[in-house]
Amino acid sequence: MAHAIQVRTKLLRKKAFARGSEIGLIFCAALIGVAAGVVVSAMSWLSKALHSLIFGIPHNSWLSSSIIEEKLLLLCSPVLGGCLMGCLYLALRNRRSRPIVDPIEANALYGGRISLTDSIIVAVQNLVSNGFGASVGLEAGYTQLSSGLASKLGAKLNLRREDLRLLVGCGAAGAIAAAFNAPLTGAFYAFELIIGTYSSIALAPVVVAAILATLVARTLSGDAFLIEIGDIGLIAPWHFLPAILLGAFCAMSGIVIMKGVAFTEKFARESSIYPALRPALGGIVVGLLALVTPQVLSAGHGALHLNLEVQSSIGILAIILVLKAVASAVSIGSGFRGGLFFASLFMGALIGKIFAFPVDFLLDDALAPTVLAVVGMSALAVALIGGPLTMTFLALEITGDFPITALVLAAAITSSVVVRTTFGYSFATWRFHLRGESIRSAHDIGWIRNLTVDKLMRSDVKKANVNLSLEEFRHQFPLGSTQRAILVDDDDRYLGIIFVPEVYAEESDNTQDGGIGRFIRLRNDTLQPQMNARQAAAIFDKTRSEALAVVNNLIERRVVGQLSEAHTLRRYSEELDRRRREAVGETL
Repeated sequence: MAHAIQVRTKLLRKKAFARGSEIGLIFCAALIGVAAGVVVSAMSWLSKALHSLIFGIPHNSWLSSSIIEEKLLLLCSPVLGGCLMGCLYLALRNRRSRPIVDPIEANALYGGRISLTDSIIVAVQNLVSNGFGASVGLEAGYTQLSSGLASKLGAKLNLRREDLRLLVGCGAAGAIAAAFNAPLTGAFYAFELIIGTYSSIALAPVVVAAILATLVARTLSGDAFLIEIGDIGLIAPWHFLPAILLGAFCAMSGIVIMKGVAFTEKFARESSIYPALRPALGGIVVGLLALVTPQVLSAGHGALHLNLEVQSSIGILAIILVLKAVASAVSIGSGFRGGLFFASLFMGALIGKIFAFPVDFLLDDALAPTVLAVVGMSALAVALIGGPLTMTFLALEITGDFPITALVLAAAITSSVVVRTTFGYSFATWRFHLRGESIRSAHDIGWIRNLTVDKLMRSDVKKANVNLSLEEFRHQFPLGSTQRAILVDDDDRYLGIIFVPEVYAEESDNTQDGGIGRFIRLRNDTLQPQMNARQAAAIFDKTRSEALAVVNNLIERRVVGQLSEAHTLRRYSEELDRRRREAVGETL
């Protein structure tokens, strides 16, 4: 009896942790959530320790809201951080030559595979940048390291592609949930920005990871990102108009900021400045801006709360906004490592408070400046980061006020629509675009790139030499033996395709030119092995041909195979259906 129970237990355990098992995925997600909570707490503690050590502030204080009397310290600290980033660049230049893949790119192109070593490097660079005062947040390091750990776990368990992508989303969900004490925000961050789609099969693992990460981070650090907005009363219909206008304004501001970052990177890249020196020069700019106000330093947690609590003039708010935008653009553009997640929240809150001045002047029953600050905070974050539902839930969880959620959602949707129709990218996907990538979300398109012509083509092609006469060609290719023959020269270079029935349609006694050159079709229309199925289908549609030759490259033009349109579309449809079934959790 005991032996039978042991056998059944082993079978149950094996089934639970088999590839594609929902129970196994939930267990893995729980481990990832715990790891993400530890990662966020550890990096947050190290960042505050660096701020305390370098700037001489109490460990529990925020750098951006601290009063630092030593001006030389404000100027030199970002420069020293830039020098360290330059040293890291020199140390990694020859060892890590390939670009570092972030969670969005990994899930879009590489089936969720992220190098853990690269993730650790990003986390260290992010800590150095933030710790020495560069105007970047730690969220990039949080999500990179947590997702890297998740990817490593999935690879060790040999999970299938869709499950690995899901675990990467769980890592990102846990990181954002722990960072903001907001599990709903973390979960929808994963769905909207990392996984690229929502499915019932992904709900339980992602939510489990987000909740456990929040609990672990709350237990270890005790920090809670909360905003008190007071009683805002009943939301009237006319309150939605300023919220929508604020959303549109934040969208345009976000585009300007993204363009600013791109301009800074382009200027640094096209200049003669050695890459290892660029972060130090960027640190000089950040240090000079910090002499005006320390609120430009680091992510801006303290500065956000400070500006929400203190009533400032529109001029001071505008100056802080411009300085923070410049500091963030210069920090990222010059080579510091980090993200704009929290910086977008801070700048959005400033925009909201600035927007409150004309609204209060025009409307008798206007919304409180703090309410508009929360709306602006979410709207600008949508413009830069993406994820309208993510930022709406963030507003709900950090304020605990449900009525404000409707205003935030209206502004977030407006911001998303304006950015998508006028610009087309969030900050992350805009940077991919600048690198030559075409992805606009984490939606899985990597399988399309893997479905290449060399994997689809037939290598046993029927070739004919261009010097054959009609009779020789007919003798070599009897009617009915094949539909087409690929014509090559004496050096085996591609010249075109001959349709065999056309040759036999020629009158037998017609010996015009004595050769087969006049039957050549598709002289310049070929495929190459590295093309994917979508590119091949587009060429088939353009040439209106049922089959094309595959050549090694456009210079040598050596024929290596042949591919038909029917086979390409069939395999493409099969893979598309397979991915759809995986996404909704259907059994394959």
